[in-house]
Amino acid sequence: MNWLGAGFEVFGEHILWTDLVGNVLSLAVVWLAMRRTIWTWPVQLAGALLLLAASLHAAVPGNALKQVLFLALAAYGWTMWTRGRREERGLAVREATARERIALLAVLVVGTAVVAQLFTHLDWLQVAWSPWANAYIFVGSAVATFAQSRALVDFWIVWVLVDLVGVPLALKSGLYVSGAVYGIFFVMVLAGFRNWLRESQAVPTPRKAVTA
Repeated sequence: MNWLGAGFEVFGEHILWTDLVGNVLSLAVVWLAMRRTIWTWPVQLAGALLLLAASLHAAVPGNALKQVLFLALAAYGWTMWTRGRREERGLAVREATARERIALLAVLVVGTAVVAQLFTHLDWLQVAWSPWANAYIFVGSAVATFAQSRALVDFWIVWVLVDLVGVPLALKSGLYVSGAVYGIFFVMVLAGFRNWLRESQAVPTPRKAVTA
């Protein structure tokens, strides 16, 4: 489809509109998550759809599958945060328990190994550069989004770990906007982690609810 490749040239590089607008929305998602507004999730849905289109055009199956998973996780997160708003004490921002952290780490490690094997051995999923990096970003992004849907402060840390691999992978794949945005993400994620950590350590009553 021709619209998948629509874009403009910057310094001799073709910039996709889907990549640009999708990443602008992704930046908005980080800002909205810092404010814990319910709008985090519909904006994430829209951004995932656009980045899915960009990934399909760039033939990056790991990133494309990540966006498909994001659509499902964003719907789940929207449901969880909406439910939290309806509760008397609101959605509690908290640090993960030791058991939850072990579970998240286990899913990240085992999931990366499994998905990397799929990328390596399934022809239609094979990637041109590092199936392990694609798998890590795919699984790490899923873990971070799930933790976010549960209002766990630790989701910011997972995003930092994903960004460290996401920058070189995006640049190698020709998604230059995505590569630049990953760098901006890094700074915003650190700020978000600081804000959520402070709130989680504050006096537990009354809890601050998710905003509209």
